[in-house]
Parts: sequence; structure tokens; C-alpha cells
Amino acid sequence: MALPTVQGEADATEAVRMVSVTAASGERTESSDAMVIGASIADADQFGVLYDRYAATLYRYAQRRVGPELAEDLVADTFVAAFRRRSRYDLSRPDARPWLFGILTRELAHNRRGEVRRYRALARAAPDPVTEAPAERVVEAVAAGALRTRLATELATLSVRDRDVLLLIAWGDLTYEEVADALGIPIGTVRSRLHRARNRLRAALAGTDPTFEEEQ
Repeated sequence: MALPTVQGEADATEAVRMVSVTAASGERTESSDAMVIGASIADADQFGVLYDRYAATLYRYAQRRVGPELAEDLVADTFVAAFRRRSRYDLSRPDARPWLFGILTRELAHNRRGEVRRYRALARAAPDPVTEAPAERVVEAVAAGALRTRLATELATLSVRDRDVLLLIAWGDLTYEEVADALGIPIGTVRSRLHRARNRLRAALAGTDPTFEEEQ
């Protein structure tokens, strides 16, 4: 059975050559994500380059949303799904990070209840100040703990769509354009959902929005 191709077998062959040259020289920047994906059509092992580049980033994001117990499995499922869909990847897009975050977001959709339960559990957890620390540090620790508690409560009550946009920007470090690409929505929709989510957080947290501070 012939291997599937993306934009022609010649393109995939050239992509394999470029990735091989890059690996030999130790310079990863010579091969874009699109080139790696194109190369993986003819040589599946090349897809591992993409895993090496982004697995840790995706794990950190997933861990914050669903906890470490589920994050590892979700990231693995994301790369399995990405590998299966690689022949449909748009090779005109050199950066595959939004694509991978979009797949991860769809994987997270199967764990919405687990994510909400995590936020609610965090909201119930009492702040744990370091009692041996100076008084100022104890006050700061209590205040930070209370803020995290209220933040977790609000994240649990946000709509799924608003929460995805908010956290992809604040915790995933994606731009508005990348979020639009990841979720397949217009950039205007990204802005409106983000605006709505942040207004909710600011109202609940007395004008503070820690997700905005993290984004900055």
C-alpha cells in the first residue's frame, strides 16, 4: 500500500532531507514544524521531533487545568490524534503549536467534569501560610491563597468556551490569532469571549485578574 502524501511525494521527501540535515548539524531551527510534519508522512519516526518540541509545554498547560494525574494521558492522546491527522495538516503554517493546543482542547472536552471538580476542590482548600515566616509574609501568603481560592471558584463557573479562550491565552501563552487558529473561530469571537471572561473574574476578585498578570 502506498504511503499517503501531503502536497506531493516530492515535498515529503525534501522535508525528510531537511530534517535529517538538521538532526545531523544539531540545529533544530532549520526545520519548521510544518517541515517535520511533512517529513513524517514518508518517515513516521520524524514525528517524534514535534513531541520533543512541545510535549512539556502541553503538559504544563494540561496539568494546570486537570491536574497531573490526567495531564500525562491527555498529552499522549493529543500526540496520537495529531499523528493520525498529520496528512491533513496545512503545511503553509510553519508553527504547529496552535494546532496541537487545539487538539489538546478537544481532548480536554472529554474531561470537563474532572476539570470543574479540580477547580472546586482547589476552591475548598484552605490557604496554608508559612507560620514560621515573618508576619508580612504570612499576610501575603493568606491573601494569595484567598485569591487562588476565588479564582478557582470562578474558573469552575465560567462557560466552557470562555474558559478555553481565557486559559489558552493566560496559561497556554497563545496570541489571539493563535487561539482563533486553535479553536477554529474568528478572532473577533476570541476577543469577545476573553472580554466576557475577564469581566467575570474582575467582578469576583475585586478588580483583580491574575490571569491577565500571568499573560503579561
